[in-house]
Amino acid sequence: MLPAKLDVGELQSYMQDLSIRGEILKLDVPTPTVETAAQAVHARPEQIIKSILFLVDDQPVLAIACGLSNIGRRAIADLYGVGKKRVKLAPPDKVVEISGYEVGAMPPFGHRHPIITLMDRKVLDLHEAYAGGGAEDTLVRLDPHEILRVSGAKVLDLLE
Repeated sequence: MLPAKLDVGELQSYMQDLSIRGEILKLDVPTPTVETAAQAVHARPEQIIKSILFLVDDQPVLAIACGLSNIGRRAIADLYGVGKKRVKLAPPDKVVEISGYEVGAMPPFGHRHPIITLMDRKVLDLHEAYAGGGAEDTLVRLDPHEILRVSGAKVLDLLE
C-alpha cells in the first residue's frame, strides 16, 4: 500500500517554515505538462521548471530543468560514475513513495524524504519561474535561486 500523498497545504507549510519567497497559484485547469502549465499562467515554456525523479542504482536523484528541454541521463551517470543504463526514470508509484507527490505535480522541494537534487544551470538564468505546486492544478511562482537555497542542489549541465 502506498503512503498517503502530501498535499498543497503541506507544501505551503514547508514554504512558510523555510521562509521560501514564492506564491502557490491555484489554477482553473490541470497542468500536467510544460505546455499546459505555460498556457495556464501565460508564461513561456522555458519558465516552467520540471522536477524529474531518477533512480541511480535505486538511489533517488531529483533533476530540475527548464521547459521542454530533455534531461540527459549521461550527465547524471557521469556524475555518479556509472553507466547510463543504471540511471532510470522513477516509475510513478516510486515518485509518490519517495517524494509524496504525483508525477506532473511534484514541487522541487518539500518532499516526504530528503532527495539529492541536481539543477541545470539554465534554470538560474530565470528571474521568475513556475514549478510543480503539489497538485495537478497548482503551481509555485518563485525565483529559481530560492530552489537552490533550500534544496542545496548541485548545479551542472543536465541537458542532452
